[in-house]
Amino acid sequence: MTDPAKVRRHAERIRELVASVVRSQIKDPRLGMITITDARITADLRDATVFYTVLGDAAAQASTAAALESAKGMLRSTVGKALGLRHSPTLTFVLDDVQDQVKHIDDLLAAARTADAEVQRLAAGARYAGEAQPYRLEEDSDVEDEETENDEPRGGDRP
Repeated sequence: MTDPAKVRRHAERIRELVASVVRSQIKDPRLGMITITDARITADLRDATVFYTVLGDAAAQASTAAALESAKGMLRSTVGKALGLRHSPTLTFVLDDVQDQVKHIDDLLAAARTADAEVQRLAAGARYAGEAQPYRLEEDSDVEDEETENDEPRGGDRP
């Protein structure tokens, strides 16, 4: 069994190594504006998943994915040597769609704000169906006065 802190350290180290190698050693023209966002490694330290984002359209994302796939062997050997593990972890590259999720959430929040503004607009001219205060307050205070008069003091009167 592997220590979770050790797994996190290795994952962070893999993220740093891959980002460094992509920035300095890979000269593939298909590689776009890439950012390595995260890396996760299994508890047995055999498989690593590297998440990345690409600035650009779908064509830039596809060409960057192809460039990373072709450089996978060099990246794996660099990571294996740097980590000093018995087995170099296999690398899997996954496009991180955080930006798409953020845009979707922003769109949902904008729709909710619009709906709330419409409800507020409709509620501004609304009137009560009956009286503004439907409860009778005078009778409630009379009932309370009668209850306090009938109550007997408790305490030391018992034998």
